[in-house]
Amino acid sequence: MVMPFTDSPLSSSTHGRGEPDGLHTTSIANTQEQPWTGAENGSLDLTAINQQFDQAAAVDVVAWAADTFAEGLVMSTSFGIQAAVMLHLVTQVIPNIPVIWVDTGYLPAQTYLFAEELTERLGLNLKVYQSTISPARMEALYGKLWEFNNVKAFNQYDQMRKVEPMQRALQELKATAWLAGLRSKQTHYRQSLHRINIQGDRYKVLPILRWNSKDIYEYLQARDLPYHPFFDLGYTTVGDWHSSRPLTAEDESDRATRFQGLKEECGLHLPQTPEESQSLDSSSL
Repeated sequence: MVMPFTDSPLSSSTHGRGEPDGLHTTSIANTQEQPWTGAENGSLDLTAINQQFDQAAAVDVVAWAADTFAEGLVMSTSFGIQAAVMLHLVTQVIPNIPVIWVDTGYLPAQTYLFAEELTERLGLNLKVYQSTISPARMEALYGKLWEFNNVKAFNQYDQMRKVEPMQRALQELKATAWLAGLRSKQTHYRQSLHRINIQGDRYKVLPILRWNSKDIYEYLQARDLPYHPFFDLGYTTVGDWHSSRPLTAEDESDRATRFQGLKEECGLHLPQTPEESQSLDSSSL
C-alpha cells in the first residue's frame, strides 16, 4: 500500500534541509550559551530552549534530552501505525531507554504481534503497564463503555485503561522527562505544543513534532522499518479493536476513525489539571 500523505503537503525542505528531519545531525552541542542548564532543579528556560531547537534535527533533540535528563528520561509507544519511527530514532541514541507501553487489554492481535517484532528487532527495554482493573471486571461493573457512544463514557474508559497506568509507570520509573512521538498535524491540541514542554511535574520532549507524512514515509523506507499491519488495511491510526476503523473518503481527518470521531486525545498527552481533565479527548497514545 502506498503511503497516503494525509497531512499538509509540506515538503521536507520546510525543516530547512533537503532531507527529512532526523536523517542527520546539526552542530547544536557547540553552542556557547546553553539555556537548558538547571534541569535537575526544574529551572529550564523553555522559551530559550525551544528557540534553540526550533529547526533542529529530531536526533539532536533526542541527544539533548539524553544529556539533560539522563536516567530520568523515558519514552512511550503505542505500537501504532508509525511506531517504528520513534522507537528506532530514540534507541539509536539511547539503546536501553525504558519504553513504556500501556496495554489496554483491548488491542488487536496484530498489535501484539507487531510489538513482539519491534521489541526483538530493536532490542527494546520494554516496560508494559496495564490497568489495575481487568477488562472483564471493568465490563461487569461499568459495562462496555465504548458502546455508550458518548464522550463521558470514553473518558471514563481512557482514565482507567490508559491514563492511570501511564501515570503509575512514570512514577515507578522515576521519570523526570518523557519522549513521545506526537506530531502537530495530528490534532488541534498538538498544534499548540512546542518541542519541549511541561506536563504536570515532568518535561515532555517531542522530537518529531514538525514532521509530516512524507517525512515519516522517507524515514521508514530509508531504514526498511515496518508499518503496523493494519496500514495495509487502510488504517492511518490504530488503537483498541473496538474503537478504530480504516480511513474512508468521507472522513475529514484521520481522527474521525477513532472513537466514532467524538474525541481527539485520550488524556495521556493532556496536562492533568482539574480544568483540562474535563476535556480528555481520545485518539493516539
